[in-house]
Amino acid sequence: MAPSVQVQQPPAVTKQFPPAHFPAELQGTQNVGEREVKNIATKWMNDFNDLLTAHAYDKLESVFHTECWWRDLLSMKMDHALLHTTSEISAALKQCGQKVQFQKFKLSPDHEPVLQAPLAGISWIQGIFDYETKIARGRGLFRLLPNSAGSQIQWKCSFTIFTSIEELIGYEEKFGQSRPAGVSHGENIGRESWADRRHREHNFIDSEPAVVIVGAGQAGLNLAAHLGQLNVPTLIIDKHERIGDNWRKRYRFLVLHDPIWYDHMSYIPFPKHWPVFTPKDKLADWFESYAASMELNVWMKTALQGATFDEDAGVWTVPVKQPDGTVRDLHPKHLVLATGHSGEPNIPTFVGQDDFKGKIVHSSQHTTGGDFKGKKAIVVGCCNSGHDIAHDFYEQGAETTIVQRSSTYIMSSENGLRILFENLYEENGPPVEDADLIFHSIPNPLHCILQEATAKRIAEADRPLLEKLQKVGFKLDDEPFLIKYFTRGGGYYLDVGASSLIADGKIKVKQGQEIKRFLEDGVEFADGQVIKADIVVLATGYQSMKTTVAKLVSKDVAAKCKDVWGLDEQGELNSIWRNSGHENFYLMGGNLALCRYMSKRLALFIKMIETGLRTHPEKTRELSDQIGVE
Repeated sequence: MAPSVQVQQPPAVTKQFPPAHFPAELQGTQNVGEREVKNIATKWMNDFNDLLTAHAYDKLESVFHTECWWRDLLSMKMDHALLHTTSEISAALKQCGQKVQFQKFKLSPDHEPVLQAPLAGISWIQGIFDYETKIARGRGLFRLLPNSAGSQIQWKCSFTIFTSIEELIGYEEKFGQSRPAGVSHGENIGRESWADRRHREHNFIDSEPAVVIVGAGQAGLNLAAHLGQLNVPTLIIDKHERIGDNWRKRYRFLVLHDPIWYDHMSYIPFPKHWPVFTPKDKLADWFESYAASMELNVWMKTALQGATFDEDAGVWTVPVKQPDGTVRDLHPKHLVLATGHSGEPNIPTFVGQDDFKGKIVHSSQHTTGGDFKGKKAIVVGCCNSGHDIAHDFYEQGAETTIVQRSSTYIMSSENGLRILFENLYEENGPPVEDADLIFHSIPNPLHCILQEATAKRIAEADRPLLEKLQKVGFKLDDEPFLIKYFTRGGGYYLDVGASSLIADGKIKVKQGQEIKRFLEDGVEFADGQVIKADIVVLATGYQSMKTTVAKLVSKDVAAKCKDVWGLDEQGELNSIWRNSGHENFYLMGGNLALCRYMSKRLALFIKMIETGLRTHPEKTRELSDQIGVE
């Protein structure tokens, strides 16, 4: 049940993609034994493979329900695709099937199909499989629902099938039995030591990087690690002094809100003794060791000085200012902006702010409330950063007020994470590679349905806290956490203590009133109330990532980029980790888990272009326009 407290709905977010629903004939709980589950899954897998191998796309309804969903990452085309209904899937396969050559679909020998009940009254058989195309090998996952129409139960892939390439045939990563030897035994005149080789590679003394990545956070490091394993020469540049400073220099008491099981980096998971929640400085140090262990080429204290793209040559000119002040022109084929999915800080201006004798700072520049013991602090903004900073001010002895302008989704860390990640990202959950596969196999329209049910369970568990928050005037909304993250990138707080402080009146809340003006010693709100302040922190979020593209690269490049973040008409995230709208220019960002999984997809995307296996979609579009072909 949802909490009895009244919940203010968030401002409407336009969802252009088709809404998911469970057709009535597919609803119902089934009791099926393990052996029968495997037999059903095996038969369906074989039938599906035979259909694709024979290119019998007009017969999809023999294995799919008409309302099914197929999410694909890079198998069908150089993009992320979410197809809905058998007619849409059939049309897509008719267009790409002969070229892609889907084949060798078979159940994974390491994963038994399972019967699950994701919602009350709904059962499905979930199966993990392997497959191949003409150029790649991949993994996927299907969910079969029982079709009770008629007198006999039939199992079809009603709602979801997911496919994603994992490696390119002939360009496999070298690990296990094929790992590099690390040394060439025997006579080797002019032998180069490992240290000498790394010095040459790191500094690109006699070569150019194929890829330049701007930003050495989780996005840039994960992507560079995958590109390195694909033998794509890659350089990361970052303006900070040390790897990890993007976390190290944030507010003093910052600790990750997501748990360790969700936050592993590619290839090197956190040690088993690692804390559940990682302090920012510990994570920063881990990033440094990660870059060294993965032999990543990272130039710190190096700033991008804009970039231009030669469309005819397909090469960037990337001037970078090095620590000694000199500028070196790099000429990569690919440029990646990995500075986070947000753009420049959103810093509003206010009447009278120049008269204010205190300090005004955006949350991105705030470090500690330790200098304001016994003073008055106002935090404008009521999402994760705003709550964390207000929490810090209170603990440092400041009289603290948090300003909530609209409404916020609240879930406690204790209940929210347990319910949100159960059976997936937890201590005894599946390997992270399998957890990622399961998570990303769910199309976002279906996520909306499942997350609504999850949000109700969390709200029921958090009922006492939510009721206390409303009593002190804090406005709640119930749009689920994950949907808020995908559609807005914010609008929520994962409570790690500040909500209780607000509910108990230890942190005051000013709700629903905009700032009218600043005074010399405080802030006047639209309702006429004046709150004294020595510091005002603006936790007012960030602009689109395109603002950073315009600032760091060029306005021309930014103008060609599509919208960033939010969901497109299919339900896929806009531009991030995929075609940005500009040839050979990419955007990387998101939390650690998303960067871990999607960095490999983008690395494979780039590798396909580098090897000539496929053409960049913007180049394909340009050629089509030239010859008048749609």
